[in-house]
Amino acid sequence: MKTKMNRWVYAVVGVIVLLLAGLVYAWSVLANPIAQEFSSWTKAQLSLTFTICMILFCLGGLVGGLVSGKINVKINVWVAAVLFFIGFFMASKATSLMGLYIGYGVFAGFASGLAYNAVMSTMSKWFPDKQGLISGILLMGFGFGSFIIGKIYQAFTPAEIGGWRTSFLVFGVILLVVLAICGFFFVKPGKDFVPPASAKAKEKKNTEQGIDVPATVMIRRPAFWLFFIWAILLSAAGLALIAQATGVATQVGGEGISASTITTVVGLISIFNGVGRVIFGGLFDKIGRGKTMLLINVAFFVSVLIVIAALMTGSFPILVLGFICCGLSYGGITPTNSAFVNSFYGATHYPVNFSIINLNLIIASFGGTIAGALYDSSQSYLSTFILLLAAIVVGTICSCLIRKP
Repeated sequence: MKTKMNRWVYAVVGVIVLLLAGLVYAWSVLANPIAQEFSSWTKAQLSLTFTICMILFCLGGLVGGLVSGKINVKINVWVAAVLFFIGFFMASKATSLMGLYIGYGVFAGFASGLAYNAVMSTMSKWFPDKQGLISGILLMGFGFGSFIIGKIYQAFTPAEIGGWRTSFLVFGVILLVVLAICGFFFVKPGKDFVPPASAKAKEKKNTEQGIDVPATVMIRRPAFWLFFIWAILLSAAGLALIAQATGVATQVGGEGISASTITTVVGLISIFNGVGRVIFGGLFDKIGRGKTMLLINVAFFVSVLIVIAALMTGSFPILVLGFICCGLSYGGITPTNSAFVNSFYGATHYPVNFSIINLNLIIASFGGTIAGALYDSSQSYLSTFILLLAAIVVGTICSCLIRKP
């Protein structure tokens, strides 16, 4: 009983770390006061900050995976804490785009990826019987981080020009202190650790039996590439939705809907994205990889159809329903990434294999850019959502072709 209690304590610490590490995803909120101070900087120039952050996030996760077997995972967390502080300190002093790119994009992005890999690789070892559920719980924290901290930032950042600098500095200090403390709790299970007796029975019943192989073998398997394409397509669809959500809500709501209401409705995507991570993560453990991926595909397809219906009818309640359903569906992707890698390619090389799967985010991050380009050329949001339907269909085909390794 003590071991079981202890592993959930570690899980709580993991959620706290990811909650803070996920604040880099609140860039669209954090950037507003910066844009006001530097009005000559274009949206494209400011957006590049987040693109750099995403790329370094993936690289940070990869480096974290590569060194996981060579140094204590605590070191990764502590290094991430220091890099976060350096990044936010540099960003708080930035007077040029390059300063912002290096501080927020390079240092904070790399730190987030390092912390992310440390949490996922450590906690997955404590929960061999609940790979999907623990991934969902942890990633819910990561998803909520951007929403919760974004709200805190909006509420407490001074209104005057340059007030954001104080908030950035405070964020840096908080990240340094909290991650430094949490680092002490990053302990991998010892050789005497025994998971619940039902774990093996559940694994045989609900999952395809995998193999324990390094990345060099994994990337030569068709199943890996089929899953990788699926993750790119559905993640890109989710990011395209987020990129267009405010515009869609404004168009459907019209003048009768306040800006505050639109912000809240768009925020529902993030909230239910977090909820979806737990739901679909748990389903992975209960019904297996194949059925879970199919359910995500179908739910996402239906959700996009609901949003299209809202656009065509101008119904705001239908749009709210569509955003909730899209958030839930989109939330299924990230825990499935983690659970798939662990169940198909084993726990031994999980830190590196998982970071390689996450490289799909670099390609998927262009989903928002493509969505914006489609709107610019057609002046219609329908074109974006029709493309989303096509992406989901192709992704569904890929997921159905995946076979056990």
